[in-house]
Parts: sequence; structure tokens; C-alpha cells
Amino acid sequence: MTLQDWVDESRERIDEHGLVEGSIEAGKAFWTGAFCRFGEHVWNYGDTIFEHGEWDVLLVLDTCRPDVLEEVAADYDYLPADVPTRTSAASASIEWVDKNLRNDEYAAELAETAYVTGNLFSENIADGTLLMNDEVWQYGWSNDVYTTPPEVLADRAIDVHREHDPERMIVHFMQPHAPYRALIDRYPDWFNPPNPEDDDDPSHPAWQLWENLRHGVISHEEVWEAYRDNLRWVLDDGVDLILENVDADRVAITADHAEAFGEWGLYAHPPYAPAPVLKNVPWVVTSAEDTGSYEPTVEAETPDVEEDELNERLRALGYK
Repeated sequence: MTLQDWVDESRERIDEHGLVEGSIEAGKAFWTGAFCRFGEHVWNYGDTIFEHGEWDVLLVLDTCRPDVLEEVAADYDYLPADVPTRTSAASASIEWVDKNLRNDEYAAELAETAYVTGNLFSENIADGTLLMNDEVWQYGWSNDVYTTPPEVLADRAIDVHREHDPERMIVHFMQPHAPYRALIDRYPDWFNPPNPEDDDDPSHPAWQLWENLRHGVISHEEVWEAYRDNLRWVLDDGVDLILENVDADRVAITADHAEAFGEWGLYAHPPYAPAPVLKNVPWVVTSAEDTGSYEPTVEAETPDVEEDELNERLRALGYK
């Protein structure tokens, strides 16, 4: 964001929220922008996924914080009460993809890695970089939940692992990333289609969520509960299924980055933000055994998602 962008957006905030509240919002935006620039150019730290230890299968839970994983750990045999952590090289997915999957330093490792992903930033990865780039978000997206469901990712990951037996496999789930499924019926107005005539229409669910949390329309407790519910969704319908249907000695459960709920004056996960709350992610190592209990049914497709539709999906996830 340029200074002129910030000035223009500040005027809009003051028009919408009044002088006092609009100025406060403008100040928060200025802080976030300055902090992220500092993180990009001065204090840029963290490890890539290839620096933190050996793994055969890497399960990436988008935006997963260690503390929320600890809250549900008692219900999952593979999760310890005290979740081990690592420091991610990124605070947002686009940064994570760039540093981990577009990094020439790891060309040999990437060439042996299958990437099964629900994250739309996989479009930035050059052809031929990976052994396989299965962009499930292109054909597995659900307009009912405004994201790619974890069971679709797990289905494709099981098929890829059985059919291709890659040296390494990364499964990049979108959950617990917003939109939160628990809020769809509770706040249906947040999930209305955007106004195609208004590029600044904040009507997509992820935009609505953080805006309303900042303004006290929804409580921190309610948002956190919905965030935790999304985590259970990906563990129940994604991680559990994979751990019972692939053979792997070392399965690492981690995140590309975490999520901020007001800490450091931040919300969601702006890129290059050097806040520990965003860079501290889980690193749980377990194993998997293919019991043959599940037979994949999702067919891989290669649809050509139009740019407008891609932008629409990015907006649904809060990126546009």
C-alpha cells in the first residue's frame, strides 16, 4: 500500500465511521502497513519447511495457532497436550509459497515433492518446479462454504500418495482459515454475494468477520469458538482420514502461518508481519498407516478458472 492509497482509504473510513472512529481505523491501517514494511525489509526471520527437520508428508493447516491446537488436543491421539512449535518464514500464504515453494535453494527437494493444495496462491508456482501441483481449489471449491472443504483435499491426497508414491507430499488445507462454517447460518448477511459494481464492497465473509470484530459487532469469544470449530473440521475430515490411509513414517502437522485476533494491533495475517503471534506455528510429528479404510472418489480436473472467478474466490478468503 502506497501513502496515497492509505490517504484515500483513510478518507473512506472517516466518511463511513465518522471522524473519531475513522481516524482510529486509519491509524491502525498505518501501523499495520509500516510494521509489515519493517518485517519485509529489516526484520525478516523464520525457517522454511525444509530447514526444520525431516518429513515424508507435511500437513499444512492454514492459519493454525499452537494454542488453539492445544485446546482440542485431548480429543486426538496424535496431538500432545503441549504442542511443539517452530518459527515460520512467513505471516501469510502468498509469502509462504514464495519462500518455500518458489525457492531455487530447494529445487532438488521440490522436484520430488507432490503438492496437493486448496490454497489459491499455488497459481504463482512455475510449471515444472514440483513433482506434482494438484490445485484442488480449481475443481474442489464449494460455494456453499466459500472455500475448499478438507475432505476433498484428503481424498485427493490419498489418491496421489497411493498412485504416485512421491518422495514427499505436502497437503495444504485451507482450514482453520476463515470463512468459518459456524457463522454461515448465524450471520447470513455476511455471506451475501458482493456488489459487482463496487470493488470496495466488503461483503465477503472474511472481510465482514475482521471488520465486525474490530468494531465489537461480534465478540472475540464467538470468533475464537468459530475458529476452533474450523480446526476440528479439518482434523476430523482431513487429517484423520489421511493418517489412516497413507503409509508414512514421518508426518508433520504444521501451518503456513498463524492468525492474529488483535494482538500487536493486528487482525488476520498480513504478509511480512514479524509478530511472533503470526510466525509461531505448530510442529507435531506423527506417523500414518494405510488401513485401506477409504477409497478416493474425487476426480482430478484441470478447469480453466477465469480471472474474475479467481479474484472472487480470493475475496471470499479475504485477500482482495
